[in-house]
Amino acid sequence: MEYRNLAEVLRKQAERLGPRTALRFKQHGLYHDLSWEQYRAEVVAAAAALLDAGIQAGDRVGLLSENRVEWLIADMAILTVGAINVPPHSPLTARQVHFQLEETETRWLFVSNQEQLEKIRQVQRELPKLEQIVVFDTAAAGSDAQSWSGFLQRGRMVLDRWNGELVRREEKLGPDDLATIMYTSGTTGNPKGVMLTHGNLLSNAEAVREAFAVPPHALMLSWLPYSHIYARTVDHYESLVAGVPQYLAESAETLIENLAEVQPTQMTAVPRFYEKVLSAVASPDAEKTARNLKRIFGPRIEVLSSGGAPLPRPVAEAYHAAGLLLLQGYGLTESSPVISFNRKSHYKIATVGLPIPGVEVKIAEDGEVLTRGPLVMRGYWKNDAATAEAIRDGWLYTGDLGEIDADGFLSITGRKKELLVLSNGKKVVPSYIEGLLIADECIDQAAVCGEGRSFLTALIVPQWENLRRVFRSLGTPLEDQTPSALTKHPTMISFLRRRIDAALKDVANWERVRKFVVLAQPFSVANDELTVSLKLRRNVALAHHAAELEALYRDSVDVKDED
Repeated sequence: MEYRNLAEVLRKQAERLGPRTALRFKQHGLYHDLSWEQYRAEVVAAAAALLDAGIQAGDRVGLLSENRVEWLIADMAILTVGAINVPPHSPLTARQVHFQLEETETRWLFVSNQEQLEKIRQVQRELPKLEQIVVFDTAAAGSDAQSWSGFLQRGRMVLDRWNGELVRREEKLGPDDLATIMYTSGTTGNPKGVMLTHGNLLSNAEAVREAFAVPPHALMLSWLPYSHIYARTVDHYESLVAGVPQYLAESAETLIENLAEVQPTQMTAVPRFYEKVLSAVASPDAEKTARNLKRIFGPRIEVLSSGGAPLPRPVAEAYHAAGLLLLQGYGLTESSPVISFNRKSHYKIATVGLPIPGVEVKIAEDGEVLTRGPLVMRGYWKNDAATAEAIRDGWLYTGDLGEIDADGFLSITGRKKELLVLSNGKKVVPSYIEGLLIADECIDQAAVCGEGRSFLTALIVPQWENLRRVFRSLGTPLEDQTPSALTKHPTMISFLRRRIDAALKDVANWERVRKFVVLAQPFSVANDELTVSLKLRRNVALAHHAAELEALYRDSVDVKDED
């Protein structure tokens, strides 16, 4: 690798790029720039304040915040002093945050605002190791939490005293030193603390930069949460090693507006975002759809990347037909995260690309995807049994099922633990069926059910706006009815029945959805039905609607499947 640790990357880029823009962010309706030298100066001030507070190398420091420029500065300050960043996802409840901070024995904590501070206050008595809280929003500071501005000022005042120690800490930091403990928001089971080193994160950022061929003129718009490994590596650290500006979107809700303002050359997102944009602008006229998509992403866009969940093939094809290069990759938290990626000059739709440089991938006898290389985590925090199960002979067992074609391109065919087995022994990959369903413009989300049953059922969330548009074109407007009322509307049920059958016309008989429940409200992170990267937590979604699904089976005669 080019660097030994992430702190060294920022120092050298600040020396090399100086006054050039490193970060651009919006506050009070206006964009502000932070140059590389200013970025480094803020990080050093925060690092000096941490040293002055007695933070030692290897101590755990928490970071509970939505995306904002302070998140990036605090993260780099934690790493600069050799401490370990523990970043709970901001939507988590107080009890969920407590689990992560208590298990890691976090000593110090950064929070963003009053809302996050209140979560900590609810559980603070149960966190005996937590010594101090710093809050980014000055107005939220109080007797139990100091302000970020005051914290930085403290660092500036004591910087001369700690300069030598900062140099020593950076010199001691090597690729094998732990940088972060990130708790998985996995689709099943309890969260586990994934231990990632400086070498894990650096090797992945550098390999992605090489595979992605990030040009010097690149301008990245970043909006996915930094508390998730995808954005943290592919946006945060990749822009760091590439030395290109990173623009911060205000929020997911303002992303379309921010796209128009920034006009980036590249952007990272999850399939759910690309699906929603496509659904919003789709037209029977393909050329009109293409114009609409290009207008949203702007004249400078060169490449879009997708990860965090499977990208439905029809969505990828629609973007490519519009002349937008939408490349899919694959990885997981335990692999820092990127394992494979399609290249700008060498890609195949419906695959997740070739392994990134320095990474090996193979398929086990049972179809599971295995990977080996500098990307593989050190292990799970305080969970040796889970570590031994996940890493064997240096190979990370991903839990995903896949295939590698003659050209070396990897395709993910399903999740090993999520295979449904019907009562007749037939196996179904639910994510594959769901991908076909949500490719229909009138279906927004889907969750397939059927373990141990004689046929499949599903939860269906319509794309209400598109569905109303279709009904208007058929001369049957639905504007006077709410989504709740429409979920039981006979015409609606009959219409969705036809769309579902059409979407699944090419699958085997046992893979077809025989009955379904229509939901008025979408699955959400707040209800724990989606992970922070917007992957479906199928077991949770199905549990929330267990009674409705059970009624579908109870009220049905047994269905005989055909081969």
